[in-house]
Amino acid sequence: MAVIRRDFLPGDLVSVLASNGIDGCVAVQADQSEEETRFLLSLATQHPFIKGVVGWADLKSAHIEERLAHYSLFPKLKGFRHIIQGEANPQFMLSPTFIRGVAALHKFGFTYDILVKPKHLQAVIKFLDHFEDDQKFVIDHLAKPYIALRKTDPWSIEMKTLSKHRNLYCKLSGMVTEANWKQWKTDDFTYYINHLLDTFGPERLMFGSDWPVCLVAAQYEQVVELLDKHITRLSPDEQALIWYKNAESFYKLN
Repeated sequence: MAVIRRDFLPGDLVSVLASNGIDGCVAVQADQSEEETRFLLSLATQHPFIKGVVGWADLKSAHIEERLAHYSLFPKLKGFRHIIQGEANPQFMLSPTFIRGVAALHKFGFTYDILVKPKHLQAVIKFLDHFEDDQKFVIDHLAKPYIALRKTDPWSIEMKTLSKHRNLYCKLSGMVTEANWKQWKTDDFTYYINHLLDTFGPERLMFGSDWPVCLVAAQYEQVVELLDKHITRLSPDEQALIWYKNAESFYKLN
């Protein structure tokens, strides 16, 4: 992990985006603190290419509506995420207080990013049953299937079940770090991408770079290239949905 043990700031990214033909990005939280949320919002104010921020707030707090009302004053704050994958309890997201906090997001038009591993997917299935179809969710990093082990089930079965929720999207991101970091090949990801194309469809998938974490296994342009090779069979309109249009719609980006 030594390659990413340093500060990464907008100046490190702007030229990378430009060289890959990308106009903007969404900055997603990595720390469970409102301090980081405020920091990301500050960066988004200074740098127009940061089109939106997915932040963090204590969704289990009894005062969560008050915090969400506060953050609703920041146009670039688009949604929230909690690092569920880091919680010791795999049933964390089924806590009544957490569900209540996530349910409060809809009132303020916020989205919710689901960051989990395959072992959490049964809980995610139960979790989504608590919400109406107008609350938008997205699963980050394909729910981190065991690509290096070429393991597909029960991930594939559970993702197919989840795809029946029309308010749930999935990010085609974080794949290279779930493969063999030093020896991955483009076709290592074929089954996983095709399965999501068949279940979620191009209209509910979106590209994500997972930069700078991806740098432990691949450069930004390699992440772009491997997805490009898998979706070239789609129509230009379908490719545009995955590259940027779904993200624009989901996060209400300007």
